Amino acid sequence: MYVAVKGGEAAIANAHALLADRRRGDRSVPALRLDQIVEQLALGVDRVMSEGSLYDRELAALAIVQARGDMIEAIFLVRAYRTTLPRFGYTRAIDTGAMLVERRVSATYKDLPGGQLLGPTFDYTHRLLDPELAAGGEVAEPLQRASDADAMPRVSAILAREGLIEPDGDMPQDHIPGDITREPLEFPMARDIRLQALSRGDEGFLLALGYSTQRGYARNHPFVGEVRIGEVELELDVPELPFAVPLGSARVTECQMVNQFKGSTKAPPQFTRGYGLVFGQSERKAMAMALCDRALRATEFGEDVVAAAQDEEFVISHSDNVQATGFVEHLKLPHYVDFQAELDLVRRMRAEHDARENAGKAEEKREAAE
Repeated sequence: MYVAVKGGEAAIANAHALLADRRRGDRSVPALRLDQIVEQLALGVDRVMSEGSLYDRELAALAIVQARGDMIEAIFLVRAYRTTLPRFGYTRAIDTGAMLVERRVSATYKDLPGGQLLGPTFDYTHRLLDPELAAGGEVAEPLQRASDADAMPRVSAILAREGLIEPDGDMPQDHIPGDITREPLEFPMARDIRLQALSRGDEGFLLALGYSTQRGYARNHPFVGEVRIGEVELELDVPELPFAVPLGSARVTECQMVNQFKGSTKAPPQFTRGYGLVFGQSERKAMAMALCDRALRATEFGEDVVAAAQDEEFVISHSDNVQATGFVEHLKLPHYVDFQAELDLVRRMRAEHDARENAGKAEEKREAAE
């Protein structure tokens, strides 16, 4: 039971003023501009967009500033704002095969059609603090070359030509994908619904679950078939027009995990898929999502569900950091009546315990006297 706090309006107003003061910080230090955050804290902006389910870099940057850098609070702000926006329709499914690729790596094939592109990555840095960044020195322009016109087929398509990986499947013509932002979650879930929930799930939670699958808690043996990052076109079907209308582009990260599968009575031995797709550049999140996706397909492949990462209801119900934050932080709200009830109960139980203990001691004294 919650009890309303009366007489606290002035204290709350002062708390808001103090929060604004702390957010601004030292007035002699220039205030952050949104374009600085968008350009120089791009990965944080990408995470807020991905888990906030809203692709808008400036709004994500504003949320980061307003939340004083608290990513989950920023995600909460973006989601709240998202609920106020009108919905015009659903775009066509994006074609990541036609992505304008900036980064593309594979752990399965060294020589891929279209080649591998390292792109902007921390993978080969030494993880040593760079004092020159503190000085704000000039940064040299990167080397550039003309892009190749070679196609970049997915690694899964290469395996599919040999029939060594499960079919990708075709979307039924009359199928309307679910929307977890408009419909309540129901278990068990269709895979498209589950992927939506994973895509905006908490990166840390999914990373921990993905890690657990590698430590023997789901018996998955994955290979990164491919991670690709780049721009994809967004198109909208308009009933009055015979063609799709281009709306612009979005930067996404896609991961295809390739997993072993020993086969069953219905399917021969082959590789299976785990899939991850998120807004912006976030390959760690996309990889963790792909690991969890494959683990959650255990029932589909007739595998025993023996680990937390394979339990759909556990994973999806606890992956949303906004819901998790709300439930944990609600414990700060007044619970005075509940606590008083618990306090009275513990006092009565303690009194009964002490009475029994005293009676037992008295009985022992009588027996000793006899």
